[in-house]
Amino acid sequence: MQKTPSLLAFVLGAVLSILSAAVYAEPPVAPFYESVAKISPNGKLGQIVKQEKINTPIKGAQAWKIAYVSSDVLGKKTISTGLLVAPVGSAPKEGRPIMAWSHGTTGAAQNCGPSQIINPAVPLNEYFLVGGNSWTDYGIPRVQEFINEGYVVVATDYQGQGGGGVHQYAVAVTQSHDLINSARAASSAKEVGAGKKVVAYGWSQGGGSVLNAAGSPEYISQTGTAADGITFAGFVALAPYDMAASLPKGDIDQATADKVMGELQKSFSTDILSFAHFSMALYGTQSAYSNLKLSDLLTDEGVRVVQEVYGNKCVHAAADTIVFSYGKDFTKLLKPMPTNTRAWVQAFVKSSVPPVNPVAPVVIYWGTKDTTQPPIQGKLYQIQMCKSGANVTRVQLPGEQSHFTTPGTAGPFFQEWIKDRLAGKPATNNCAEAAQLPS
Repeated sequence: MQKTPSLLAFVLGAVLSILSAAVYAEPPVAPFYESVAKISPNGKLGQIVKQEKINTPIKGAQAWKIAYVSSDVLGKKTISTGLLVAPVGSAPKEGRPIMAWSHGTTGAAQNCGPSQIINPAVPLNEYFLVGGNSWTDYGIPRVQEFINEGYVVVATDYQGQGGGGVHQYAVAVTQSHDLINSARAASSAKEVGAGKKVVAYGWSQGGGSVLNAAGSPEYISQTGTAADGITFAGFVALAPYDMAASLPKGDIDQATADKVMGELQKSFSTDILSFAHFSMALYGTQSAYSNLKLSDLLTDEGVRVVQEVYGNKCVHAAADTIVFSYGKDFTKLLKPMPTNTRAWVQAFVKSSVPPVNPVAPVVIYWGTKDTTQPPIQGKLYQIQMCKSGANVTRVQLPGEQSHFTTPGTAGPFFQEWIKDRLAGKPATNNCAEAAQLPS
């Protein structure tokens, strides 16, 4: 009889362990997203496959959660989710302009899509800033102002952030497809009165997707979509990333690839948030390409940790978990001698912004105190594009703006820039001074 309690404890412990594994195998999501993850993506690009009307505090607006068909870097169709916000009342005959928002890094798990937050159709609310009221960034910059102007606003989550599948974090091509198809979804939605004219704007991860979308004329001009004929009037990139800007192109040799990966590992291991972004990029990139394995770059322990953490937690909670578990020794998750480096570098380049002239004017906003996303990447993009005759301007924000103050500070500037593009006014640029601009 004395052994019964310990036996019972053992049995209960085993049962709880099994239940725990079942419950936490994937993060919990609301019923809308549970059902969306079961929908086949065999529809037209931009086709809305599910929508749900939601409340919004934005005056004069109505809002929906949506799920729509998109595709990834290799052309595989996916389901992405997001928000659709539109003015109430009748639309003009030509339809309302569409503002397509592409958000910054929130994480790679199924519950990391900004549309999943309670009351998501609000102005941008940032985790790091005083006044932020959530564990993640959510909301849409200038949404009230855009509704006041009579625009429709669509804000994509990305593939893998609520619609099933593994989020291809840092694969800007995939995120740009989500952005473009969100505009098609908005244009096809009868209730919002949207037209065909679009302006894309995005921040950080989303800034990279905006630059990629700008260089995707063939994807934009595809026919047989839910809304053929959408046209982009401009692209606004807030502190964008462009990994390919600083990477070697072409068929690089093994020594160069080893050096590049070593430098990347070193530069992204200076602090936990940088490491979290880097390791999540490995997690996202390998999910897109069958010739990549996490074990190429991570130890066996690193593979297990990265898969479990990023499959279940959003970026800030993931970083906290790694710090709690490893302290300053988080770099032990990396292999001292990575393998398959050529394939990894080539995948990073293929995933990033292509060397293609943008289909419409581009403006980049950046701050002098941005230590999260190196402004030099935006500078290199501008120099490259200007050399080939593109219309790209780069604007240093007033004061000492960080990565996280960039969207709010840039808002009044890009709102006027967008208004001019929609009015058909020619865009000026500072290409002539690009090579001399501060980095």
